[in-house]
Amino acid sequence: MLKRHDLLLLPGLLCDARLWRDPLAMLEDRVQAQVADLTQDDSVVAMARRALAGAPPRFALAGLSMGGYVALEIMRQAPERVTRLALFDTSARPDTPEAARRRRALMTLTRSGQFRGVTPRLLPSLLHPEAVDGPLGDEVRAMAERVGRDAFLRQQHAILHRPDSRPMLPGIGQPTLVAVGEQDVLTPPELAEEIADAIPGARLARIPRSGHLPTMEQPQMAAALMRDWLSGEA
Repeated sequence: MLKRHDLLLLPGLLCDARLWRDPLAMLEDRVQAQVADLTQDDSVVAMARRALAGAPPRFALAGLSMGGYVALEIMRQAPERVTRLALFDTSARPDTPEAARRRRALMTLTRSGQFRGVTPRLLPSLLHPEAVDGPLGDEVRAMAERVGRDAFLRQQHAILHRPDSRPMLPGIGQPTLVAVGEQDVLTPPELAEEIADAIPGARLARIPRSGHLPTMEQPQMAAALMRDWLSGEA
């Protein structure tokens, strides 16, 4: 019988459990999974503490985008509890000045009462161009509405003030998968390459026909990568 893993999943900005739904359905025989709530706190340190408080004693850990920032913070706080690590479409770098300026502009727009205008502005950066105007785009918009305005502001504050995680990467000893959508424009493949190059033995995987959300855009491929990772092949 195959070993079942406790798996802690960390969503991205304006994402909830829907982000991981489809790959999890394909991994039911391999995992006992829980999706952390990253909507309550305004720092990655606090997000990581909350996630750890509700997690099993030891677990496999996967994060996407902002969830990747929190995953790296968990690796700072409690690396002994993490059995293996998967980082999807994320970066180890802090924001550039230009990215920080754009982020603050979205926060200002949100505070002015225009939260519903945020997701249409972000959608072309989140999905492969073929998916923006289809059902998947509708699902991403609905997911953002569920997360809501106040959580969006907290999450953006956390992202703005995240640390530079590059110095810690060579010290990660867990089996690590680094995956990225080929068409990701928010955290493009070169940022994934930087992470994979710095973590000893990490596997880098590029996911074709996918933007920033491959677990929704290409769930079968995401699930296959995670199955290999959980089997010790990544």
